[in-house]
Amino acid sequence: MFGKRGTAGQGQNGTRNSVSMDQSRAPSQEPKQPVDGEQPTQPVANAQPATNENPVKAEPLRKPVAKERLQEVKVGIFNDLIEAVDLAGLSKLSDESVREEISDIVSEIISMRDLVLTTQEHTQVIDDICNDVLGLGPLEPLIARDDIADIMVNGPDKVYIESKGKIELTGVKFRDNAQLMNICQRIVTAVGRRVDEASPICDARLMDGSRVNVIAPPLAIDGAALTIRKFSQDKLSLDDLVNFGSISKEGAELLEVASASRCNILISGGTGSGKTTLLNCMTDYIEPGERVITCEDAAELQLKNPHVVRLETRPPNLEGAGQITMTDLVKNCLRMRPERIIVGEVRGPEAFDLLQAMNTGHDGSMGTVHANNPREALSRVENMIAMGGFNLPARAMREQIASSINVIVQASRLRDGSRKITHVTEIVGMEGETVTLQDLLTFDFLAESEDGKIQGEHKATGVKPKFWDRARYFGLEAKLANALGLT
Repeated sequence: MFGKRGTAGQGQNGTRNSVSMDQSRAPSQEPKQPVDGEQPTQPVANAQPATNENPVKAEPLRKPVAKERLQEVKVGIFNDLIEAVDLAGLSKLSDESVREEISDIVSEIISMRDLVLTTQEHTQVIDDICNDVLGLGPLEPLIARDDIADIMVNGPDKVYIESKGKIELTGVKFRDNAQLMNICQRIVTAVGRRVDEASPICDARLMDGSRVNVIAPPLAIDGAALTIRKFSQDKLSLDDLVNFGSISKEGAELLEVASASRCNILISGGTGSGKTTLLNCMTDYIEPGERVITCEDAAELQLKNPHVVRLETRPPNLEGAGQITMTDLVKNCLRMRPERIIVGEVRGPEAFDLLQAMNTGHDGSMGTVHANNPREALSRVENMIAMGGFNLPARAMREQIASSINVIVQASRLRDGSRKITHVTEIVGMEGETVTLQDLLTFDFLAESEDGKIQGEHKATGVKPKFWDRARYFGLEAKLANALGLT
């Protein structure tokens, strides 16, 4: 944002210029003062003898003109601020000190340019400029809202949000594509990555763990596209999912037993179905003494466990070297004495290494995969293994899958925007060349309410799971029997 402008005229204190916004610049900016011209008070008073049509015609135009004027005022003040402030000096101060310094300078600029602003407009200008300098600009109010799940920026003029399962257009806009790109670069450089014309696609994260994807021009034709998947500030638990209606109390107990008894679990679901949230919830039942290693493309898991090592992939540098893939991380995990390995999202050849880890003493490992049902999840894993160039016979590949994964949990986002756990499915073994599955818990659709909400219930199938003996070994047999209604 600031790299293209100099800091000429910096004062000795290193924060602002001691020279005033010289009057030499003031005349050149006088035409930018449409303040008095846009809201004429005297002409209106003198126009009293006129017909009643004049005020009626002027009224609809007043709001858009005022909004346009305020945007121009903010741009002019911002440009003056950049020339008056030593950015290097500001970077050494705390956020509160920087905000105070910027507020003082902005007030001086407003006074010197003889701008007429209401108290509300004055406060809004200061807040917007502070957010632009310190944070994510126009997105700051959206980031602060905890009821928003996704923020989708389609160029500088369109910002959508997902709230309560529904997507809606907001009134948030950027000044131009340059401001949007500056904010994108600020996000990705904070985690040691870059986005520009040479590398226009980037995955990153915010300080709170929210997932960020940026795709910049020329790939994004209408301006940079920024997508932020926000996570709740308070980490959710299975009890919260029960309260939301995502799963029944008995279903939550079933998942708790599966996690605590160190079953290898694959969480399947579509985009936005809540896979990562569910994975976070299930890690609550890992014993505090267990060493857990997580591997992710962009670190977003929020484990409460005390003994956690978090690993993150790395894209190649400008020379195309230095890339660290998910496969590299999963392989390295095996040398770090893990007790559980958690892969944030399995999407490539690392699937084979994860299955080997699950099958060689790292019980209780977990991962997520994009699929629409448990059977399709196994096909996806099989295809990802083939992507790695492993020339295994189909039967050998499926035997590896059947012996490694114990439970598949299917998460779905329904058409009313709600998220439900629709299947808890166990892998039983092989019959011929087919992997055998059995459902332990399913979600049955019952009806749709008048307000469009889908109604249904979770039902246990009454089948005794294959991991029953494992649950007994961990002293969880009674809880498992109660969860499945087998008592």
